[in-house]
Amino acid sequence: MKTETTRTGADIIGAALARAGATHAFGIPGGEVLALMQGLDAAGLRFLLVKHENSGGFMAEGLWHMTGALPVLVATLGPGVANAVNVVANAMQDRVPLIFLTGCVDAAEAETYTHQVFDHQAVLRPVVKGSFRLAPGAVGAGMAKAIALATSGQPGPVHVDVPIGLAEGVASEAVVPFAPSSGPGQPPAAILRDALMALTRATRPLAIAGVDAVNEGAGDLISRFCQDHAIPLITTYKGKGLMDEVDPLCLGGAGLSPKADRVLMPLMAEADCVLLLGYDPIEMRIGWRNPWTNAQTVIEVAPVARDHGMHRADHVLIGSLAETLPALRHAAPRRWPDAAPTKARAALRAGFAAPDHWGPHQVFTTLRDVMPQDTVITADSGAHRILVSQMWDCPAPRLMLQSSGLCTMACAVPLAAGAKLGRPAVPVLAFVGDAGLEMGAGELASLTAHGLPIVICVLVDDSLALIELKQRGTQRPNLGVDFGGPGLGTDFAALARAFGGHGVDVSDSATLAKEATAALSCNRFTLIAAHIPRRAYDGAF
Repeated sequence: MKTETTRTGADIIGAALARAGATHAFGIPGGEVLALMQGLDAAGLRFLLVKHENSGGFMAEGLWHMTGALPVLVATLGPGVANAVNVVANAMQDRVPLIFLTGCVDAAEAETYTHQVFDHQAVLRPVVKGSFRLAPGAVGAGMAKAIALATSGQPGPVHVDVPIGLAEGVASEAVVPFAPSSGPGQPPAAILRDALMALTRATRPLAIAGVDAVNEGAGDLISRFCQDHAIPLITTYKGKGLMDEVDPLCLGGAGLSPKADRVLMPLMAEADCVLLLGYDPIEMRIGWRNPWTNAQTVIEVAPVARDHGMHRADHVLIGSLAETLPALRHAAPRRWPDAAPTKARAALRAGFAAPDHWGPHQVFTTLRDVMPQDTVITADSGAHRILVSQMWDCPAPRLMLQSSGLCTMACAVPLAAGAKLGRPAVPVLAFVGDAGLEMGAGELASLTAHGLPIVICVLVDDSLALIELKQRGTQRPNLGVDFGGPGLGTDFAALARAFGGHGVDVSDSATLAKEATAALSCNRFTLIAAHIPRRAYDGAF
């Protein structure tokens, strides 16, 4: 056991993270972070080697969604930091409390040494809540500030630059305890009273909930409130499952599908009161800017003041949903007498029903029938993500993970890996396009190395389907969106086998169902390459 005289700066960093709930760290070592990694290990954090820093951040996020463990990503100086910028920006837009630890040279050395050296903080400041460079004598204080900032209000990434000498050197300082934030409480009584009066008068109220409600764990609370007051609920994609999506009041996820918008926007225009419950519009397409008129009353419950400018609100309640929603309970009048939400729900179901022929609809319908209800799914960015987000019913929150704010590619497989690490007894299924898998194919090796038997469904159409669709929609020539083709495309089944997994090609529902069922009892990862026709997403979403 290390004493006060032998404890290093790295030991203090590790102890601070462990006290804050971190259980793992992800990344790729470099000489500048070896002492730091040793300190994390001494504190009980398991370090998992990945093939790219970007993937390491997504694995950390996937684990956090399942267990609540504080996500930790480690990168060495220079190229390691640069590799991770994408996933750090994703954490900022998807509200993930990622602690990003980077190694750096000592200040005196940086004055005369330039190899791999650049200003990490200058690069990262635009995409983090805060950036700290730890200083001797204040390592614990710096870590306490970083963790508090990452986890308070809307969660987000915080960067911590760790000089080599500080990590390796003996640190004689007192331990600074981490004080978790209690979060926002109840809004002022007068503002609550005005909002309650408006909601009580409403006969056509509509609720929208999003990522802040998920992060607060407010699903059950929102479901009960909407059910007790006959208020239909729309969620963002990140908020899928806040209400069981088989509930008649649940209108499913929204934000990226024009087909869904053509049903939901007219319904929203009919509402006399719009209730925003932890709704952050960072996930939404451009049509969701100012989507209501001055004749509609908008009540917003949020953990922090909003500065996005995407919409107005008449009554802004800064506080927790746990304390605010009970104060908004009322004797509900008769709601939606023309049953418009029920009709909208039926229209959405019909609009996204699977046709008889083979394609992405059949893939998602078949796998939803085969996979257990508690399956955790992830979705990479692309056309498949928009469609599966509309089609896949989630009974609870955090059962569909994706990059919704940044919408970055190559996230689905590492998100699934982190989820499986955190919830090993539950099936985990990743949906990814062929281009997205090729972008992050190295992490197939990580699945084998860490014994994570997830199921991966690759939708193979040899094209950047969503971009090709937009290209045609704007009457531009086909350019830079197609790849592969007969005899030229990647053999994904063989790729899976090369990385130690099980790989299979499918092109019909019966074979897909058979292989997915077998995958549920497989002790290694299974990659199912579902070959779909070109332009199969035309008119789909």
